[in-house]
Amino acid sequence: MSSNPPGGTASVDPPQIPTSPEPSPATLAWLARPELAGLWQRLRTRLEGNGRTVQGHIRGGHWDRAERRELSMLLGRSVSPTGNVTVALADVDARLRATAGGLIPALEALGGPIRDRRGERRSARDATTRLWEEAAAIADRDWVESVRRSGTLARLDPAAALRLIEQGARVLTTIDPDRPVGRGDLAALVTGTAHGLDDGTLLARIVLRGLALRYARGEIPAHAPGRRDLWRTAGAVTDEVSATVLTLGLRPPGSSPAARLLCERADAGYETHLSMREIRRLAGPPVAPGTRVYVCENPRVVEVAADRGVRAALVCTAGNPATVVSTLLEALAGAGAHVRYHGDFDWPGLAMADRVLRRFGASPWRMVTADYEAGVALARRHATPLEPLAGGPHVATWDPELTPTMLASGVKLEEETVLDFLVAELLRAA
Repeated sequence: MSSNPPGGTASVDPPQIPTSPEPSPATLAWLARPELAGLWQRLRTRLEGNGRTVQGHIRGGHWDRAERRELSMLLGRSVSPTGNVTVALADVDARLRATAGGLIPALEALGGPIRDRRGERRSARDATTRLWEEAAAIADRDWVESVRRSGTLARLDPAAALRLIEQGARVLTTIDPDRPVGRGDLAALVTGTAHGLDDGTLLARIVLRGLALRYARGEIPAHAPGRRDLWRTAGAVTDEVSATVLTLGLRPPGSSPAARLLCERADAGYETHLSMREIRRLAGPPVAPGTRVYVCENPRVVEVAADRGVRAALVCTAGNPATVVSTLLEALAGAGAHVRYHGDFDWPGLAMADRVLRRFGASPWRMVTADYEAGVALARRHATPLEPLAGGPHVATWDPELTPTMLASGVKLEEETVLDFLVAELLRAA
């Protein structure tokens, strides 16, 4: 392998090793020179992309002087000191036959197996094709096609995807609206765990897609209450007793036992935790049309309001509205109530307020610029520590001056700090 590199200086040949299917340690030491690393990476990339076939060329001009010198020694010919260099894979393979068994053995000795990415892609396509053919043979074709188009299972290997299709098909053939069953019981029957059909699982998502097709609802409902209703329609009963929403002063107009009980507690000034089942048992709207219902974020507001004898209708989200909270707020909006919302004056609080106002048609309750300024002034008069705002700002869509004012003040204002303001208005409203 002797040649004269650019500049005319005689180069030193790499060690000559007897023909061998694998490179010797001495050959490997020479091939592993840093100046050749870029060449090997380009050659590896080309081989992995063309099915490990030693053919074609690599071409480029990003070779420094040292790399060109080593390349000259490797190829046994002079390489121009400037401009593009074209290297044929077959030439490199021929030069490495005697000392390293060829290009592929040399590269694998230097950096591990060379993948056949073209073959891998072909195998993956074939496996995916077989997956959907087998799925269509064991389940409803429209459902299988809907799942395929959705891409829900695209990240799974075909065996795992087919297993979920099989489980989903079993759920869809087992579920029966005439024989309701707990969703946890159904999940345990099919998957071996009571959480196998929990919201957010891939299995639940593909089963919901089948239920949406079955009951002519089109796409999967976007919100949790809609998904829960779809499960219930199909005959799978979800947990409706463990999660609750904290309320005060709700007076349903109906005559059901649940409505009468809620009115009695409201008249007595007792706060009430309503479960999903109790909301359904009202058998009617939770308030009369036109009722003003106040919504807060912190349970402390309800506690103080009850202690001070507030009789106005009050609902607490206790953070981001959970499913049971959203169900009640939707029922209130649907009953024609005037929903007013208050939360924390910080960026997450403004984002939450935006969602509540938009989704439930609510209006802000003491959540404008003047309220923020009054709360900050009160806290400072009483020497109440205020924490700094953190994170990126959220623009309050209902008041364009609120976000700039908060940025200028730089502090957040939690509901506990303005309890007196809120309770005073609740007392007036009653």
